[in-house]
Amino acid sequence: MKIMYSILCLALLIVGCKAEPDNSANELFAKNSETALQSMLDWESETPDYSIYADNAVAYNTYFGAENDSTMIQSEEAKARDKSMLSKYDFKLLTNPPVFLPGVNADTKLPDGSVRYYGAWEVTLPATDSTEAKSGVIRLNEAFDFDTDGKIAAIQGYRHYSGLMMYLNQ
Repeated sequence: MKIMYSILCLALLIVGCKAEPDNSANELFAKNSETALQSMLDWESETPDYSIYADNAVAYNTYFGAENDSTMIQSEEAKARDKSMLSKYDFKLLTNPPVFLPGVNADTKLPDGSVRYYGAWEVTLPATDSTEAKSGVIRLNEAFDFDTDGKIAAIQGYRHYSGLMMYLNQ
């Protein structure tokens, strides 16, 4: 009987000493989701804050006919393009709150703190003296990758943006 009690005590000790699950990827995902949301809200309010991006952050060009596979987000050319877009169009986030899902490491297939976003935006070309305002809704799927400092290191998005621009500007 002593052996049975010893085995039972040993089993309880082993079960009781199980390590706590590693929740670091979930915590990182939650923190990085806040940064991704801030990026979207900044765009909507026409006040992009480039300090949330790494110095070498890239936006992958996923549109048809792209001359380069990526653009440096912190480049003066990219900032000027953003400024031009924001001065010409109004952007409104329609999916509120946005749908964020955790991303995974491509090699390990384990959560890594990256953020995937699925949602819809309304883009409006405001009225002028000779034209009426024109709006279109675009659904998009974006992926945000982060560096070790929690800054956005890479963005890639999938949407039919060129079709929306053709519609708005015809």
